[in-house]
Amino acid sequence: MISGKQFYELTVTEAAAAISAGRLTPSQLVQSCLDRIDALEDKIRAWALVDREGALKTAERLDEELRHGQRRGALHGVPVGIKDIFYVAGLPTEAGSRSWAGFVPDYDATSVSRLKEAGAVILGKTHTTEFAFMDPAPTRNPWNTAHTPGGSSSGSGAGVAARMCPAALGSQTLGSVLRPAAFNGIVGFKPQHGRISAYGVVPLSQTLDHVGILARSVADVALIFQTIAGHDPGDYYSLDEPVPDALGSLAGQVAPHLGVVKDYFFDNADEEVRRHIEEVAEKLRSAGAVVEVVVLPPSFHTIVENARIILAVEAAAYHQEMYARKKDQYRRGIGQTIEIGLDTPATVYARALQVRLQQYAETIPLLRRFSALLSPTAQGPAPRGLESTGNPVMQGPWTAIGVPSISLPTGLSQGGLPLAIQLAGPPRAEDRLLAVARWCEAALKVHLTPPLD
Repeated sequence: MISGKQFYELTVTEAAAAISAGRLTPSQLVQSCLDRIDALEDKIRAWALVDREGALKTAERLDEELRHGQRRGALHGVPVGIKDIFYVAGLPTEAGSRSWAGFVPDYDATSVSRLKEAGAVILGKTHTTEFAFMDPAPTRNPWNTAHTPGGSSSGSGAGVAARMCPAALGSQTLGSVLRPAAFNGIVGFKPQHGRISAYGVVPLSQTLDHVGILARSVADVALIFQTIAGHDPGDYYSLDEPVPDALGSLAGQVAPHLGVVKDYFFDNADEEVRRHIEEVAEKLRSAGAVVEVVVLPPSFHTIVENARIILAVEAAAYHQEMYARKKDQYRRGIGQTIEIGLDTPATVYARALQVRLQQYAETIPLLRRFSALLSPTAQGPAPRGLESTGNPVMQGPWTAIGVPSISLPTGLSQGGLPLAIQLAGPPRAEDRLLAVARWCEAALKVHLTPPLD
């Protein structure tokens, strides 16, 4: 144990610091996470594949490097889960679909290769909804296994919350990082579109696809972000510009100016969530934040509906050939969306792209007026049942216009399930948003652990 915690309970930053100081070895940490998976996987079902042998071999090699004074980077020896739409060389990537059964890539996604370069240990592949859309994975919520863990990054969210791994990669095309984070009581971060390369990640909608990070603290997501972000010529959407200093920004937090967004978000939230957001806003105001209610531009109210058009057409474009050959192997949700995309006229798609730019242009001035905009992450706590992963209506707007957003756990519902706030920041300013999130995290002092032990 370290500071009264089992090794598997350590956050990314705690584990990295302990390994760097020689108080913990990569092998000890990896073995602890594997033991935790063994104890809980039958109940949670977070993993499509656990690479036990490969993870232990990598950890042993990292142990040896440390004995010789070699440290690869900031994540040396830290185990990470990888959503099963990210290519990992030599490991199956099946995207939650029968149509991809047995596919094994021979190269890593850029985000995965950057994790490895920094010394991270790939524990395995976490469950995803089929092709990162709406058809549920087998994963259950560790807070209550009768409830959804959210999606599409279902296994990543549940696995991190259940302390099977300190962090995991996910993707968000509408709400697939922040919603699982909210439902599982952890931190979920989606940077600016194109900030983290999507090369080697199975696409759903390239205009909307974001690589994101799930972990248990703002410092953790900032560390991983700083490690894997940056230009990649292999991704045509990759931003060719310097990465903001997210880690440096955490040291210089000041009380933020927050805009609380009620219209649209409160319209879609349940009563308990509306009350919770009011309470959180008052706590932040009492801690020193300047908090005021803001009104969104009218175009914002159709932002998710418009994004769904883009998603359907771009999903159809990617899947068209394989869908024609293997239609019977696609599940209902993704199949229907492909059909809609195939039937959508080019003029409708072109208009949706134009409307998206209008929505962006009308929303950005509001984002630039504040340190961050605050809203509920989800409509309510994780819904009961495993037939759905929840509605992306709350997370989708910030995804549609590509700006950074983050979800922070902020308490428990009357039913004992996590509640969360969502913070959205100005474009290309991940450093500012993470500093605001860290300030809010410190002011609220909420760190949730599911009742598994």
